[in-house]
Amino acid sequence: MDLAELDYHLPPELIAQEPLADRAGARMLVVFRADANRPGRWEDRQFRDFPSFLGPGDCVVLNDSRVFPARLYGHRQGTRSLPIGRHNPKRHEYLSGEVEVFLLRAVSPGGRDWEALVRPGRKMRVGERIHFDGGLEGEIVARGPFGERTIRFDGTGDLFEQFEKIGHIPLPPYIKRPDRPADRDRYQTVFAREKGSAAAPTAGLHFTAEVLDQSRARGAEIAWVTLHVGLGTFQPLRPEQIQLGRLHPEHYRITAENEARLRAARRVVAVGTTSVRTIESAWLTGARSGETEIFIAPGFEFRRTGALLTNFHLPGTSLLLLVAAFAGKELALAAYRHAVAERYRFYSYGDCMLIL
Repeated sequence: MDLAELDYHLPPELIAQEPLADRAGARMLVVFRADANRPGRWEDRQFRDFPSFLGPGDCVVLNDSRVFPARLYGHRQGTRSLPIGRHNPKRHEYLSGEVEVFLLRAVSPGGRDWEALVRPGRKMRVGERIHFDGGLEGEIVARGPFGERTIRFDGTGDLFEQFEKIGHIPLPPYIKRPDRPADRDRYQTVFAREKGSAAAPTAGLHFTAEVLDQSRARGAEIAWVTLHVGLGTFQPLRPEQIQLGRLHPEHYRITAENEARLRAARRVVAVGTTSVRTIESAWLTGARSGETEIFIAPGFEFRRTGALLTNFHLPGTSLLLLVAAFAGKELALAAYRHAVAERYRFYSYGDCMLIL
């Protein structure tokens, strides 16, 4: 399909730059797919109302993947060591020799080889060595079809421990500020457990322990899935991906216990597009774990997802295509236009939409 069909106008000031002080304080646009008699077919509510839309037989599905500090700053071998993070994030200008590495996923059995996006990309060829803080070093050993690089890190120590010490939380580029220590908590769900995501499953950011308890009190089950968010989720779509009907691979897993909860549910309420991709991948392939390249666009047949809680997404992304596939293209665009008119907050730190 033509991605221009899913474009919409968004005033820049509606892009949330900061999280709300109260996680559960977001607004929630409730969209009713099947109720043609409801005026507007949506309601303006608060996320705190989310449990009131649940009942016995519902299963709320949450992605428990944990964001790690995936943005590293270093310098090319042969250049002098520079203060870390001195680049201009608005214009992506770099001091001589400085390198920004955005880690996406481990791609070797031993976990030393990592797929990454690198800036400035044109200078970073295979064979280049990069020096990071804390003595960490790596070498570019391969280049991917979309400009990504594979970096092989030296040593045998726990890389995640080193990333935690020297890395930065990978806030999206539309948040026009550097990451701060507080983002290590707020750009993370309260139920995050499994390290591996390069971006947060943002619909889950609204949940608190209290909201989870209220959901259970309404009779709903809670199920956990894991999909490590990478390039396939957040990168703008390329024409060849649309033609092939595949995204960049991401790893997912559902335990047997959680699969049983999903199968027993009267209605599966997926929290976030990553939960949808995990559920639908498992039901499509019959595999509870593996790599998924699933591409969900209008015309897709949903096998298990019955409702969706999601944040508002950028034009030209697979996320918005998935929402259009679930809600219907015209209804999704109308709801987005309403959200703009009502001054909802958009994107990762913004408000949310519940599609029933």
